[in-house]
Amino acid sequence: MNAHTAVDATTTAWTCFDVSIEAGVAHIRMKRPEAMNTMNRAFWNELPVIVRDISDNARARCIVISSTGKHFSAGMDLSVFQGDGGTVSGGRPADRENAGESFRYHVHQLQDVFSCLDEARMPVIAAIHGGCIGGAVDMTSACDIRYVSRDAFFCIMEINIGMTADVGTFPRLCKLIPEGQVRELAYTGRRLSAEKALAIGLVNEVLDSHEACVAHALETAREIASKSPLAVAGSKVMINYARDHTIKDALDYIAVWQTGMFSPAHMGEAFKAKAEKRDGDFPDLLPLRKGM
Repeated sequence: MNAHTAVDATTTAWTCFDVSIEAGVAHIRMKRPEAMNTMNRAFWNELPVIVRDISDNARARCIVISSTGKHFSAGMDLSVFQGDGGTVSGGRPADRENAGESFRYHVHQLQDVFSCLDEARMPVIAAIHGGCIGGAVDMTSACDIRYVSRDAFFCIMEINIGMTADVGTFPRLCKLIPEGQVRELAYTGRRLSAEKALAIGLVNEVLDSHEACVAHALETAREIASKSPLAVAGSKVMINYARDHTIKDALDYIAVWQTGMFSPAHMGEAFKAKAEKRDGDFPDLLPLRKGM
């Protein structure tokens, strides 16, 4: 049985996001500017459903994430950590050890939300303006490409409120920028400007305005969408694998990948399209099978 994800991201009414798909590009836009797009409970529940629907059902060939209002996102809404997890069966207060075990599981759930961006079958581009703060650094560091407007800044805010960033900032940032830069940002809570973010390699380009940043992200996404989706997906898999493994292991894995998924037909179409000065006509990825 071929049972796909039940939700359609483009037709569902979301609390925190607007979702549209055009010309092979999915645009996920945060829409709570009055709250500086803080990451409330609805945010954490909705984002993975949206991304996995697009990815699993191959609804697009590239994803762009942008935002609204003055800031990209002010990060975690602390209400996410408030709940009724302090009691066990019978209504007794939980001891420290049991509460800690439960909290660890909760943090893993939050981490998985941003891992869905890293694991999506198509590239994810972040178009960042204003403040990218706290949890928003976790989120954007899980994207493939980051573009920023000139007013953008990054801040590992957790140190300023007496906690350690825990949803993905350190494992990912240490792969993106020099370790000394990560340490300085983590220990001080200072703001990292758009220009310095470009200089140290965290972002790909600085645009003059929010509008120009989003437009550039969408333009790049459309360019990616014009390529073979299989080749793009393979490139993402290989880059992620190389990041997490030795050179020897990564070379072997790409050899195995090519054995099964190298496509002479796609390559032939790419050459033909270039000779005819047109975009290639490539098949989309197939929706993933769900269930048995």
